[in-house]
Amino acid sequence: MASERVYSIEEGTAVPLETVSLAEAGLRERQDLQEWVLARPEILGPDVMVIAFEFDHWQNSKGDRQRDRLDVLGLDADGRLVLAELKRDDAPDTVEMQAIKYAAMASRFTEADLVSYHSRFLSRRSGETVSEDEARTALLDHAGELDSEQLRQPRIVLVAGSFTSPTTASVVWLSEMGLDITLQRIQAYRIGDEGVIVTVSQLFPVPDVEEFTIAPQRAEAQQSKARRTRKRERSTVGRLLQSKLISDGTLLTLVPTTEVDAEARERVQEWITEDPRRGRATWVNGPKPLRWEYDDALYRPTTIAKQVLLYAADVERSVNGPQWWVTEEGASLTELGAAIGPGFDWDGLHTILASLPAGHWTTYGDLAKVIGTAAQPLGGHVMSCPECVNAFRVLDASGQTRPGFRWADPDELRTQRDVLEAERIQFINGHADPARRLPLNELREPLTAKTA
Repeated sequence: MASERVYSIEEGTAVPLETVSLAEAGLRERQDLQEWVLARPEILGPDVMVIAFEFDHWQNSKGDRQRDRLDVLGLDADGRLVLAELKRDDAPDTVEMQAIKYAAMASRFTEADLVSYHSRFLSRRSGETVSEDEARTALLDHAGELDSEQLRQPRIVLVAGSFTSPTTASVVWLSEMGLDITLQRIQAYRIGDEGVIVTVSQLFPVPDVEEFTIAPQRAEAQQSKARRTRKRERSTVGRLLQSKLISDGTLLTLVPTTEVDAEARERVQEWITEDPRRGRATWVNGPKPLRWEYDDALYRPTTIAKQVLLYAADVERSVNGPQWWVTEEGASLTELGAAIGPGFDWDGLHTILASLPAGHWTTYGDLAKVIGTAAQPLGGHVMSCPECVNAFRVLDASGQTRPGFRWADPDELRTQRDVLEAERIQFINGHADPARRLPLNELREPLTAKTA
């Protein structure tokens, strides 16, 4: 990386200034560098607003507190999060990996999270209580309506006196893969006996050539993502067709995901509301498994999703079509295909169901734990499986009957609850008696006996 040259003009002569580290200049990371960024957030890029600093309110999937501390959390005018790591002098080799970890955790933030964090930040900085309503107004005035898809794609800024070659090589590669990451170099210069000046320079991407180098590479990354999406769709549909998990005629509803922004999703919903057939399809176990109710023709899931997006919102882009189509139980085709895995063996489920004793009940979740799958694909299989006897004894996690439950015998007119009550299972406020729920160890017994 080329170093900058800074001169003072003394009696008409350009005199080069002596470079010093921030430490040598008596400047500190938290008391000085961090305060500069808080006061001058343009150091992180144009139109950046600071939401919080020294942020450590992370939790893992179990709700346990994580002790990592992000230096600065910001928001740009486009509604994207900006995560900044500040290092007073030399950045360690792992600084980019640390920032990526923060970006992954921050990508789950919601508007409500940001409002809460910003309210605390403003209160802490001003010494007076700033309400969440005031914090929300400040955020929306800066970035407009916050879109969940935008928030899921944070921008990373690393600020340091210098970066190692491994770090710069990693950052270049990450940018080529589509990650928005910037290196800002901060350098102090001695001027006179007491004075110090500080410069901030964008080392990467180089501003003058970013449009011609990084932008095309990111575009290629998006094209590669589209190719992966098509491959993923083939895998999902293939698994579903092979497993026969979804029976012919099963109704599916189109629900746009956060792959597109809020405005596009709203337009899609409005377009479907005008003619509900546009958002409905039935499953057909064949190469083109969706019969679109709008024109009664057969398509692959992504084909319809892309057409709907184009017709409704004038947006032409690749999407993960199976993720857009959901069953009456709320499970997407992607979730069903991923959970069952290729060629899942349902024999264990059939054995357990055949052994369910009268006067007792179990849940989709408990059955899924015992046989090693997930509740949603198991529920879909039970709904369409002629071998799943005693399926009426399977309820949801709270002990309620399944809204979409159907008998294999079309002449059966009783409800699922009618039959269970006939077996002396009491329902209280719509929930089956928990004392009649089979424990997991008893569910496993038929499988143990079978292998004994």
